Amino acid sequence: MSTATRRARSLPVQKVRPAYQQVADQLRDLVTRGELAPGDRLPPENELAAMFGVSRSTIREALRALTSRNLLVTVRGTAGGTFVARVDPRQISDYLETSLGLLSGDSISVDEIIEARELLEVPAAGLAAARRTEEHIRLLHEALEHQERRPSRGVAFREHRQFHDVVLAAAHNRLLDLMTDSVFRVLQARFLRNDLTEDHWHEIDNDHRVIAERIVDRDVAGAERAMREHLHRLRAVYRAPEPR
Repeated sequence: MSTATRRARSLPVQKVRPAYQQVADQLRDLVTRGELAPGDRLPPENELAAMFGVSRSTIREALRALTSRNLLVTVRGTAGGTFVARVDPRQISDYLETSLGLLSGDSISVDEIIEARELLEVPAAGLAAARRTEEHIRLLHEALEHQERRPSRGVAFREHRQFHDVVLAAAHNRLLDLMTDSVFRVLQARFLRNDLTEDHWHEIDNDHRVIAERIVDRDVAGAERAMREHLHRLRAVYRAPEPR
């Protein structure tokens, strides 16, 4: 092998991506930067082809790629066209849940998922203490009452989740809510142990009462501390995945 060939192979270059992918990347960047807003209509295919200097078939392939990722939506008819999608927050949460579910036990361990939950929910408890309303106090008390009246262990986790949902709502941060909800659902579906005793659930109930008291008292540091201790104890509620 010649010196010139070796030098060429070691050059720090990137492979050229397909034309449709480069078009899709630029359109996606326009959306993420806000230059194309939800509901905006894209120019017709022939105009986009002229703008990018590519064929209409390349444009169609790029639009299909973005539509499959729910960034664009196509409407038929005289008033139709291709529009930037209006994303439903639930779609984002569902996507995160599916992705985490596929990764968990393989690329991401249950310990990492639980740690991420702690990083999200501890500050959320502090925000809840600072931002809660009288309605949130009512909902917290209602969630605690449901826990005490639950007829069986089978619904314990559902009542447990209701309490955390109220805390997240009181934090008034929808992104925190979305991210935590997907982590919560993966832990429930994939790793929740089925051999927990009533003593475990009563301990969780007591933790919730302490967290609620701190939030009602607007004790930010106390709410964060109580949530941190609670989530640390919850590690025993989840099991490691079965080896493949």
